Amino acid sequence: MALDRTHLDHLAAHLDAARSEVRDVTKITDDFPDMDWADAYDIQDEIRRRQEARGLRTVGLKAGLTSFAKMKQMGVNEPCFGFVSADMARPDGGEIRMSELIHPKVEAEICIVTKAALRGPGCHVGAVMAAIDFVIPAVEIIDSRYRDFKFDLKSVIADNTSAARFVIGGRSRAVEALDLRTLGVVLEKNGRIAAMAAGAAVLGHPAAAVAMLANHLGRRGQEIPAGTFIMTGGVTEAIAVQAGDSINVRFQDLGSVSMRFVE
Repeated sequence: MALDRTHLDHLAAHLDAARSEVRDVTKITDDFPDMDWADAYDIQDEIRRRQEARGLRTVGLKAGLTSFAKMKQMGVNEPCFGFVSADMARPDGGEIRMSELIHPKVEAEICIVTKAALRGPGCHVGAVMAAIDFVIPAVEIIDSRYRDFKFDLKSVIADNTSAARFVIGGRSRAVEALDLRTLGVVLEKNGRIAAMAAGAAVLGHPAAAVAMLANHLGRRGQEIPAGTFIMTGGVTEAIAVQAGDSINVRFQDLGSVSMRFVE
């Protein structure tokens, strides 16, 4: 650790307030350039502790930065990880209020729910596949609290990987009925195709993101419990939205997820 407890608590309160008050801030490494990866996750953990102390229930985990090209660009060799809470959930087909967000973007996500615990180190795709209870589609609305979406990886980890909203829709399927690598996704914005991809866009296989999550948590003395909802990372690129936009995402064999953005 490069930061002491006082600075960790200060930065967690700073980012937590930015989310609650819907205001942007400059990236925290501008003022704390020596912070390390452990500091970034410790800040995120403190934000989670603060939110849970206020009664916000954590309902799942998430992976971000799951594209190999994006990881190379950022100079890292694994995704980043965060959490989602109940207040972030919105109903399929419902409204997302722009007044509650800063500069949102949408990503299509293949999600899983576990039926067995996963522990690292040494977790691998086979272990993840055996631990999946079912697969379900979702759309994540990311909304970095950093001004003009300008940040580095340590700053975005501390900011809970830009988590803001998510919408679950479609239908759940047993993992045995799907090929997660070739599962196709089409993201439509206002009735026009904005992005297309397949599950292999996520680290070659969405289960790889879950294995990396388990190994990351193992290094921090934690695990993925049975019954955990996990967003495996954006299948498509992140698409910017504004008030008046409608988003519909079609997932092969899993149905669709939709939402409207309003003032």
